[in-house]
Amino acid sequence: MKSIYQQRNPYEWQQFIDLLKQAVNENKTEDLLAMLLTADERNTLGLRVQIVSALLDNQAPQREIQQQLNTSAATITRGSNMLKTVDPTIRDWVSEKLNGKA
Repeated sequence: MKSIYQQRNPYEWQQFIDLLKQAVNENKTEDLLAMLLTADERNTLGLRVQIVSALLDNQAPQREIQQQLNTSAATITRGSNMLKTVDPTIRDWVSEKLNGKA
């Protein structure tokens, strides 16, 4: 699996992924994420999902997405740039899950 997360110790990211998989298998995902993430971090992740969904939906210009989601142009641009670097297979999968289309 290709890791796009850059950090000092890749083991830390893999440890998180493994723990998240276990939480999903044991129906403890929400509890785990509530413990690990602050309310602000959870809000940021929710916003990122909305940004990715809107960008993949491709129905509105970035400026309009920015205004609808009440966020900065830089945040939308970061999301757009990230989508350009990911494997098309995962991008299409996420698009299908979020917007019902690939």
